[in-house]
Amino acid sequence: MKIIKTLLLTTLFLVHIYANDDRPPIKYNYLAKQEVRHFINMMANKYHFKRSYLASVMQHAKLDRDTLARYTGKFKRNSTVGTWERFKLHVVNPETFKEAREFKKKHYKTLKRAAKIYKVDMDYIVGFLGVESHFGNYTGDYNILDALATLAFHPNRMQSLFKSELKHLFLFAREKHYDITKLQGSFAGAMGCVQQLPSVARKFNHDFDGDGASVWDIEDCIGSIAKFMHHNGWRNGRVVAVPTNFRGKRFKRLKTSHKRAIVTKSILHAGIKPLKPFNEPSAYLLKLRNKSHDEIWMGGKNFRVLTRYNSATTYGMAIHLIAQHLH
Repeated sequence: MKIIKTLLLTTLFLVHIYANDDRPPIKYNYLAKQEVRHFINMMANKYHFKRSYLASVMQHAKLDRDTLARYTGKFKRNSTVGTWERFKLHVVNPETFKEAREFKKKHYKTLKRAAKIYKVDMDYIVGFLGVESHFGNYTGDYNILDALATLAFHPNRMQSLFKSELKHLFLFAREKHYDITKLQGSFAGAMGCVQQLPSVARKFNHDFDGDGASVWDIEDCIGSIAKFMHHNGWRNGRVVAVPTNFRGKRFKRLKTSHKRAIVTKSILHAGIKPLKPFNEPSAYLLKLRNKSHDEIWMGGKNFRVLTRYNSATTYGMAIHLIAQHLH
C-alpha cells in the first residue's frame, strides 16, 4: 500500500485539535462478527499467532465511534482542515517557527548526521517533525487497537486499508514486544513523532541512536524521516516550491496538482510566472485555497517527495515554509 494513502490525515493539526475526549470508545463484541473470526484464523494460520491471544486482544478492543465518524459518509475534499488560512493558524505560525529553531539547536548533531548520511536537507527533517507531531510533543491520545479494530470491521471508505493496518499492528507489537492494548496514536492508527501507521513503522522504523528502534524516540524519528526522503528521491540543491505572480481570486487557467507535473513552458504561456528562480523543465502547479482567494505556487521534484509521506498540498507546503524559516 502506498505511503501517500497510509498517512492520510495524520498531521499535527489533526492530532492536536481532535483529542478523543468527546465520545470515548465503548464495549463491543468483535468476536460475534464472522469477519473477525476469519481474521483470527488468517493471523493464526499465516503468521502463527496463538488463537487464544488473538481472541483475547479482540475481546479487549472497543468501538471508537469518534474514529468511525471520520471515515463514513461522503468524503469532502478539504473538509477536515478547512482553508489554508485555518491550517496556517494551527500549524504554520510564529510559535511553530520559534519552536523549530529551538528544536534544530537542541538536536543539531543528530540532524547534521542524518543529513550527511542520507544527503538530505536537515531543515526539511525539522519541518516534517513540526507538522507531524509538533516536534514530538503531540503524538495522539487514541487507543490504536480500538481505532484500527473499529475501522477494520465496520464499513467505511478505507476499510480494506485499515484491516491491513490491523494485521500490521499485531505484527509490529510482536516484533517490538509491545502490549498491543496500550499503544496510543492518532484516530487513524498512526504512531510516534512522525506519525507512522503500523505498516510504515515496520518498513521505515529506524534505530538511529543505537539503543533499539522506536517510533517514539526523537533521534530515531529524525533518522527515519531522512531515510524516507532519500528513498523517495530527495536531491539537495533542487528547488522545492516558489510563489508565483497570480493575484486573482480563484485560479482556473490550468489544472493544479501535487501529483501531476506540467511543462514549465506551458505554465509560463498561461501567464503564471515564478517570483523566484525555477530551473526545472516541469512543475507541480500548487493551489492553496484561502477564504477569498487562491495562492498559486510552482513545486519541483523535491516537493513531490514531501507529499509522498502525506498526499496533501497543504502538508507539503507547511513543511516547506517551516524549513524556509530555518534557512
